[in-house]
Amino acid sequence: ICALLFASLYILCHFIITHFKKHTDFTAVHDDEDAAVNRIALGLCTFTLAVALGAVLLLPFSIISNEVLLSFPQNYYIQWLNGSLIHGLWNLVFLFSNLSLVFLMPFAYFFTESEGFAGSKKGIMARVYETSVVLLLLTLLVLGMVWVASAIVGNDAASRQSLYDLWEYYLPYLYSCISLFGVLLLLLCTPFGLSTIFTVTGKLLVKPRLLEDLDEQLSCTRLEEAAVSRRI
Repeated sequence: ICALLFASLYILCHFIITHFKKHTDFTAVHDDEDAAVNRIALGLCTFTLAVALGAVLLLPFSIISNEVLLSFPQNYYIQWLNGSLIHGLWNLVFLFSNLSLVFLMPFAYFFTESEGFAGSKKGIMARVYETSVVLLLLTLLVLGMVWVASAIVGNDAASRQSLYDLWEYYLPYLYSCISLFGVLLLLLCTPFGLSTIFTVTGKLLVKPRLLEDLDEQLSCTRLEEAAVSRRI
């Protein structure tokens, strides 16, 4: 069931991305390497969007499945909507969200920008090696900054020991911080987006003239015509 749900989300996200993505220059060039890099990056972005969409729909899916089970408790055909399925979906979404956030998205970005090390043989594997090295250096840089910040804030054995507990502490904390940043960005950009939408809509749509006085416009037009005639 999890595989079917994710496959449906992946297909939907693939159509969404291919519909809205801009036409790039290297897709028109007959270069197999650039085309392969483009396909791999597109697949990683589609996977990440499917995980994000699954995370958004997970809470409504949990509520709806609970209501369906409460409404039809004896129905055999909906007993698969149980607590173990919801718990498994939550665990999978948490796992793939951290994987996409920490590895897949940076890898897709660095992979599209990579060209291989100088002097190495050109190809997909050369780009993969360069991307892996850059991603490893970036990971070491982030971990070093976290280590220094933890040493500055609390220089004790407990804080240093917590650095080794990466899966239980830092990944949920990083996930929560980025989610909070996304919510704040949404709250900040939504008013500007709505005002822009109303401004563009007001320029495109023709205002209705239901409340206008046609007799008054006709008299004004006659006065203007008379003024122009006297001037002539």
